[in-house]
Amino acid sequence: MGTIFFCGDPHGHFNHIIKAVRDHRPAAVILLGDQQALRSLEIELVEIISLTEIWWIPGNHDTDSESDYDNLFHSKLSDRNLHSRVVEIAGIRIAGLGGVFRSKVWMPQDNPEFESPAEYLKKCGKGNHWRGGLPLKHRSTIFPNEYFGLIGERADVLITHDAPGAHPYGSDLISDLARNLGIGNQRLLKSFHGHQHDSLKYPAQEGFRPYGVGLRGITSLDTETWEIEIIRPGEQDAQRQQHREKMVSK
Repeated sequence: MGTIFFCGDPHGHFNHIIKAVRDHRPAAVILLGDQQALRSLEIELVEIISLTEIWWIPGNHDTDSESDYDNLFHSKLSDRNLHSRVVEIAGIRIAGLGGVFRSKVWMPQDNPEFESPAEYLKKCGKGNHWRGGLPLKHRSTIFPNEYFGLIGERADVLITHDAPGAHPYGSDLISDLARNLGIGNQRLLKSFHGHQHDSLKYPAQEGFRPYGVGLRGITSLDTETWEIEIIRPGEQDAQRQQHREKMVSK
């Protein structure tokens, strides 16, 4: 048991995470996507590898370039990818769904174009393969079989890169997944997402409570008390709050 840090999109910057771990010593750190590490991830985080557990899910920008991909998926922390699985971390069960929905595969409001990476590969043509498999971009695309592979699992926390339906640009499919994962839990499932660069505490939804973690922000969960604390605000929080207040006043 202990605290877990949920870290919003680093986009190549990790010093704030290193400092926060040194100051607070959480049991685990989970990166919510768009790492875009400039060096292999274990090198970027070498100063804290012995101090905490490090886990991650991919974001859409983690497949922008070969170096973005290799520095994450081929790092010595590659086995800490939580995408499409449930793992016990700091005494609680955490489910992960990395990447984003893309129209060429599956948009939530439509029927899927392809059910799985294998089906996509059969139909996309070998000229579109990258390193003998999926095109680079689609290595951060959510496929139906990965999503539905989590249905029926049970978890205390869901982490995603894409946002749930409570966000204006989020997806009800993520909300549905959160509710499903929390069925039978004694306490309300919590979900954390990145991608939108907003630090948000949404109203409780039916079956779960979602939180957005801002750009390079850090939100903490105490796994004993179930309390949430913002360790580091997102770098765009103040600007976005001002924008929201202006929209409300109009």
